[in-house]
Amino acid sequence: MRFKMKNVIVLILGGGRGTRLYPLTKFRAKPAVPIGGKYRLIDIPLSNCINSGLDQIYVLTQFNSASLHHHLHSFHFDYFNGGFAEILAAQQTTGQSKWYQGTADAVRQNFSYIQQRHIEYVLILSGDQLYRMDFKRMLETHCRSNADVTISAVPVHQDQATSLGIMRLDDAGRVIGFLEKPQTEQELNHVRTAPEWIEERGIHAGRRNFLASMGIYLFNKSTLLEALEKTDYTDFGKEVFPAAIRTKKVQVHLFDGYWEDIGTIRAFFDANLAMTGLNPPFALSDPDWITYTEPRFLPPTRMDGATIRGSLVADGCDIGDGAIIENSIIGLRCRIGKGVNIRNSIIMGCDYYEIDTEMAEHRRRGIPPLGIGENSVIEHAIIDKDCRIGKRVVILNKKNITDCDEKPYGMIRDGVVCIQKEATIPDGWTLSETNINSE
Repeated sequence: MRFKMKNVIVLILGGGRGTRLYPLTKFRAKPAVPIGGKYRLIDIPLSNCINSGLDQIYVLTQFNSASLHHHLHSFHFDYFNGGFAEILAAQQTTGQSKWYQGTADAVRQNFSYIQQRHIEYVLILSGDQLYRMDFKRMLETHCRSNADVTISAVPVHQDQATSLGIMRLDDAGRVIGFLEKPQTEQELNHVRTAPEWIEERGIHAGRRNFLASMGIYLFNKSTLLEALEKTDYTDFGKEVFPAAIRTKKVQVHLFDGYWEDIGTIRAFFDANLAMTGLNPPFALSDPDWITYTEPRFLPPTRMDGATIRGSLVADGCDIGDGAIIENSIIGLRCRIGKGVNIRNSIIMGCDYYEIDTEMAEHRRRGIPPLGIGENSVIEHAIIDKDCRIGKRVVILNKKNITDCDEKPYGMIRDGVVCIQKEATIPDGWTLSETNINSE
């Protein structure tokens, strides 16, 4: 199996504009969105590949990919084994002159990269999911069942099934039906899986009697090329996969672990804060499954009289006297002033340190320094990178507003206040219904 892993090429789909994660995707590609204080979303599938022994990886993207390019440059593999992690951005060539029209079209436009002689299998992953999976086991399932396509599935409850793509299987685990977001009782019954069948395969089912597609596909290279060359399909989940069920052997690979689709601001916010608990569902400190990221040479975080409970604090921070941080994530190089109160929030930190001369010039012009100013209050919010939050600023959604249009400072999405990257908020500013609704 280790030898076969050398015949697998990985395509990580970077997604489209990432509109559901806006404004975090205003200046960056979705896979480049920071998570967990010091990582980016792309680090999750990349780490799964590295820990599984896969080192031939392409990331397909076309929107705001500059920071993603920079980040991927830090992933260096053994030169003697030929490993790589590279970006395939949409580009004009002599044979192609249009943007990616969807996930399948993105792969079609990059056929030349997967038609290498030694490649037998193509693993297709999403760039915006949070999970840990050993892809060797998926390849074992694929080879053992002599499948043309294998898809990973996770057991879910009925209340989750209505928002996911649900599969119907035969007794051997072959996929024979697929229904996107079943709603009615009749539709749910049509794709329900017997709990006994799941239990027989070593997974505790409980009330999880639906098998949801995780959007992770393993194709025989010849099957994938045939599927895309003979059709104009643009999407894997909606077109390629359902068509493959009718004409090819599609096998399921069962997965029983934490899996979260980071597709919305609320999902992103909840998944990040869940990492701060004593027994998080997705532990970044797992020594048996390292989460790799860009190496940085930063000093330890300095704290002086601060109170920190149930939080993650990244490298290179300076946290002042009397600051209180609860159930929050503090990102790299974050400067937090005296008496600051941060609760249930994500502070993404900074990409650089501000030197003394810069700070002095900004003070002269009345511009707050990078970080969070003294005696400010931040609750239930996401503060993107390189923000300048002045003194005595209050960022708190007191009216529990669900959504608001974008303003100079940011916006509210899914009830979460999102302060956009590089925003500057002056001393004494308070989030209120007036400045939320005003033009």
